[in-house]
Amino acid sequence: MKTTINNSQSSNELEFAYQVRRALDERLAVMPESTANRLSAARKIAIARKKPESAAYAVAPARRFAGNFSHGFSNPFDGSLNWLLRVGIAIPLLILVLGSFGIYQYEQERRINELAELDAAVLTDELPINAFLDHGFDSYLNKHGE
Repeated sequence: MKTTINNSQSSNELEFAYQVRRALDERLAVMPESTANRLSAARKIAIARKKPESAAYAVAPARRFAGNFSHGFSNPFDGSLNWLLRVGIAIPLLILVLGSFGIYQYEQERRINELAELDAAVLTDELPINAFLDHGFDSYLNKHGE
């Protein structure tokens, strides 16, 4: 975005300079020679004071080897490495999904085993099932279980 602003400012400045030049060229014929000489001197001073343009550095990744790869061999680094990025994202996601599924299955199996043990304990007990439904019996077990 900063580059766009700089380019826009540069183009505006350049357009302004062209407009000033056109206006000066139009008035040059009727302008006194002393004024033209002063403008020429001012131009020379302005050019002398102008800052040197700074060098702009840009880093661009080199995607090709120097040399000729047309002998039936392809450059292994010719394309982008997008596939590596995709695999680098897909593998952890796959591990996460499989791990979540495994944890869910483990917890379901553990819950089923606990219920089976409880059912087996109730069915092998000598008391009838109706005794477990009686609220008074529950109080009796709590009182004598301590």
